[in-house]
Amino acid sequence: RGPRSAGRAAAMAAPLKRCLLRRRDGREQHGVAASCLRELRDKASVILAIDKAREPITLVLAEDGTIVDDEDYFLCLPANTKFVALAKNEKWSSKSLDSGTAWLSESGDEVDSAAEKWKQLARQLKDDLSNIILMSEEDLQVLIDVPHSDLAEELAQSQTKIQVLQDTLQQVLDRREEERQSRQLLELYLEALKNEDSILSKVAESETVPRKEMDVVDTGTSSTGPSAKTALSDQILAALKEKPVPELCLDSQDLELVLKEDTQALALALRWDKQKAEALQQACDQELSKRLQQVQTLHSLRSTSKGKKTLPWGDYPGLSSKRKK
Repeated sequence: RGPRSAGRAAAMAAPLKRCLLRRRDGREQHGVAASCLRELRDKASVILAIDKAREPITLVLAEDGTIVDDEDYFLCLPANTKFVALAKNEKWSSKSLDSGTAWLSESGDEVDSAAEKWKQLARQLKDDLSNIILMSEEDLQVLIDVPHSDLAEELAQSQTKIQVLQDTLQQVLDRREEERQSRQLLELYLEALKNEDSILSKVAESETVPRKEMDVVDTGTSSTGPSAKTALSDQILAALKEKPVPELCLDSQDLELVLKEDTQALALALRWDKQKAEALQQACDQELSKRLQQVQTLHSLRSTSKGKKTLPWGDYPGLSSKRKK
């Protein structure tokens, strides 16, 4: 019995691995079972209807575009790994960011379920715990709601440390809520003063300015031609318009998008005046600067912590004190 026939028999005896396949520009996924990389490549050609003229097919990980061309590496991958099949001359691509928050960029696949959402956020914390500061309130709440046992298993930590972590996440969420309420009270107070001044000024104008002149003063409109279009998504615009303190509800990536947006286009999209749009961008700038400063401070603390690459979970600033309920 020759080595070639022995290798073929070994391949036939290998257990089947469950995989998920899709094309580069497609969202439809196909479940496939294969015992080796070659078999997966052959099935991808048939299931995804890739023309023979466009072969050879390259398989890459949907998560980060890693090319999978080694059988041993394929066997080490977990079940239900997502693959993207690339035909000849095709290249894998993902959204990329030039800023320091590039870890927030996602691959072409959208989050399929709430379970995948919290696991993705947990992996961000596992890579760098200071990512807490850059998360949105929605992301913080997702991690708080995860059962201790599930989060402990995902992060390879004890349930006691996970309890401390979730208490810290709740503290961050509570602090943002307190900031929101304080700003709301301040805005109400300033609005009341503004209304009072407006009433007094209108009374004064009615006594000194003829009616015809008042009709043409402060129209607040401009004839600049077609209205500029904003590049912000409907979800971000809805948060900006509906949330009382929107900068606390957005994650750092969305805050950067708001800052890059043209002020006039932002004002038109929100149906606000330009001053209010400028004030919003300033608030987003302050919030983003504060989060990034906190991250830099934490990195500085980490670099001086006994030469370790990462802080022990119990020594992380703010993780040792539990929230009083």
